[in-house]
Amino acid sequence: MLQGTGSDVGKSLLTAGLARAFTRRGLSVRPFKPQNMSNNAAVTADGGEIGRAQALQARAAKVAPSVHMNPVLLKPETDRRAQVIVHGKALAAAEAAEYQALKARLLGAVLDSFSHLEAEADLVLIEGAGSPAEINLRAGDIANMGFARRAGVPVVLVGDIDRGGVIAALVGTQSVLEPADAAQIKGFIVNKFRGDVRLFDGGLRAIEARTGWPSFGVVPWFRDVALLPAEDAVVLERPSTASSRPLRIAVPMFSRIANFDDLDPLRAEADVEILFIPPGQMIPRDVDLILLPGTKATLADLAFLRAQGWDLDILSHHRHGGAVFGVCGGYQMLGRWVHDPAGVEGVQGSQPGLGLLDVETTLAGDKILRPVQGTTPEGIPVTGYEIHIGRTEGPDTARPLLLLPHGPDGAQSRDGRVGGGYLHGLFASDAFRAAFLARFRPERRASAGFEAKIETVLDGLADHLETHLNLDALWAVAQQRG
Repeated sequence: MLQGTGSDVGKSLLTAGLARAFTRRGLSVRPFKPQNMSNNAAVTADGGEIGRAQALQARAAKVAPSVHMNPVLLKPETDRRAQVIVHGKALAAAEAAEYQALKARLLGAVLDSFSHLEAEADLVLIEGAGSPAEINLRAGDIANMGFARRAGVPVVLVGDIDRGGVIAALVGTQSVLEPADAAQIKGFIVNKFRGDVRLFDGGLRAIEARTGWPSFGVVPWFRDVALLPAEDAVVLERPSTASSRPLRIAVPMFSRIANFDDLDPLRAEADVEILFIPPGQMIPRDVDLILLPGTKATLADLAFLRAQGWDLDILSHHRHGGAVFGVCGGYQMLGRWVHDPAGVEGVQGSQPGLGLLDVETTLAGDKILRPVQGTTPEGIPVTGYEIHIGRTEGPDTARPLLLLPHGPDGAQSRDGRVGGGYLHGLFASDAFRAAFLARFRPERRASAGFEAKIETVLDGLADHLETHLNLDALWAVAQQRG
């Protein structure tokens, strides 16, 4: 089990890289994360949802994603409430304090899923959540040491040297853990090193001397990691850098932004710049496209959008001939009204949308979870997945964005400058992405295949870990149960 000294230390991508490395060694590997908190979700073939990172890890292990790989998924709806997904299906919405009481009931589901994966694999790579040093959450824990102790799995602690203080983070984690928890840790990894790794030899010796844990290696910064889907929206909080790229797409950062890895294929294009617009900043006037991403709470983020003044920026952009596109919740916002009569997303009521599409959305019924293949009306193939609640109807749906097996999806304005739909992942379809971007730059050349690029990066990450970690020692530790 990989646990971390904090969030965003690289646990998810280390797990993916190790999954690919051990799979290439001939082992049957399964990824597992007992409890995940993320609005970046993926849909499994059987119609469940799991954290997007576990879907990437499954891909690295060359197996299909399963709800057992992430039995408990928390999808934040407000700062204090989250939807609780168990084995791929929504169980309840719970406030933070309510969830603490609920966790004891969820341990059985977590252990059942772990047993399921363990029975079919040579190696289960488990990712912790946050940090075991959050000892205020230790009682009833199912994400870190509570699970590790109950399942009897050895733990490797990951520290992030790029953020500074990695010696204190690793040594300090041991100092606050109860002895039985600390004994579960069999060694550590230092991640995201920049520069001459030999300069940290003294740091490794200091950590080993103070903790008694061996080092499994120091992992240098892996440049291509930005091409892989990220687990946490914290990666979007880093400011965009200036760029001379000709095609600029602005993406407002909603408070409950979801499935933002939809944008990864666009970010990977050499001639495209994605500008993530943080709260409090206006959307630049000189962008080619404003893209409204998915959200876990459409009404709440529609109000959030207006509070930032982004509605005025979007409408001005459109009045001056600019294009606007929305995915899922962002698509719903483009219509005339959004209704949530039962408060299924946390806020009961109705709000006027941006009015750029002649459609209206009602959030009701069961959540739709399914992988999908289809085409555009012009016959361009697309592949993706749906994960939403509600129906969108109105005159502009007569010009659908996509034709899917269960019917048309999405809508487009008469002039073609505004459009959107429910399908996540559609930009990963190379032909669709090329045609979409050609609307803005007809002369541009199509790029290399995005999916093939992901495979190349996963193999490169596995090579990187083979070089800088002692995988033989990690495999030996993995066999220490109890």
